[in-house]
Amino acid sequence: MLFDNFSFRSLQLANHMVMAPLTRSRATLQHTPNALMATYYGQRATAGLIITEGTSPSPNGLGYPRIPGMYDKAQAQAWKATTTAVHEQGGTIFVQFMHCGRVAHVANLPPGAEVLGPGSAVCPGEMYTDTLGMQPHSPPRAMSEADIAQAVEEYATAARLAIEAGFDGVEIHGANGYLVEQFLNPLVNLRTDGYGVSIEGRNRFALEIASATVAAIGPDRVGIRVAPFGVFNGTGAFPEVQAQTLALAGSLSALGLLYLHLVDHSSMGAPPVPADFKLKLRAGFDGLLILSGGFDHASAEQALLEKRGDLIAFGRPFLANPDLVARMRKGAPLNAPDEATFYVPGSKGYTDYPAMAT
Repeated sequence: MLFDNFSFRSLQLANHMVMAPLTRSRATLQHTPNALMATYYGQRATAGLIITEGTSPSPNGLGYPRIPGMYDKAQAQAWKATTTAVHEQGGTIFVQFMHCGRVAHVANLPPGAEVLGPGSAVCPGEMYTDTLGMQPHSPPRAMSEADIAQAVEEYATAARLAIEAGFDGVEIHGANGYLVEQFLNPLVNLRTDGYGVSIEGRNRFALEIASATVAAIGPDRVGIRVAPFGVFNGTGAFPEVQAQTLALAGSLSALGLLYLHLVDHSSMGAPPVPADFKLKLRAGFDGLLILSGGFDHASAEQALLEKRGDLIAFGRPFLANPDLVARMRKGAPLNAPDEATFYVPGSKGYTDYPAMAT
């Protein structure tokens, strides 16, 4: 099943394999995508669906060095080399919108941008900056309702730019402790207004972004990634996590979203997403369910056979194996990823992983 063609609504894919979004930090210092990135994604175009690295819809969302943006025409124009490289080989590519929120350092932001979050609490831990090395996260400014409205509009604008750039759709990053999940998670979101307190309040920001994005480019071009049991960047499970996520899924269904991308980080040490909850989530969402989290060929086939998901996302295997689809088809050995080169500039550990010998 993994290698069979797949179609749903307007989506036509060569197989059931998804290249998961992977931050690689190869954009320019000005956060513009470049030719090296086009080569990287073009090498991996045999994936049924590629989801790009996290790409900021706002100057305020560029928490890390050298991550790309999608908030102006020049960035959209620069992304065209990547979408063309993928489409020329028959691939499909969505761009992931990642607003880092409080997971940021001011040294990584362009002039005039600021670190924002649902509140003023600083994200625990440190992050890398090109100019100062490792630094504690910068204190965020608590977003006003006007700031929230502006951020929602930034997502809609970025979605329109993405279509201009040739992307087939967009994924809203609602996981890993970035801005959307900062609102979803009550360990971070301590607001007492209409964007906090309750399940409905905490879900509101994500739903407003989804609604605005759907209005901008249509529901068949919009997906969302969630990690309800993730523990990155100060998040973690909470008593209402299942009820809240099911409510979110139901509301996203009503908007007609194309897919829900569920992350289970248990393979990386986080608590597992309960199997019965995954089934409830699948039943409560009308679109596609993409499963992600430590899959190999055998476990992916089993998940599809048991109809636990519609598509299976692979992260590090695609990073290190541009021809992952062909390797899995033949049962060939996989290249091992070089963690030392995950986030450094240049082609090493990026576009130089060898293809399988023919």
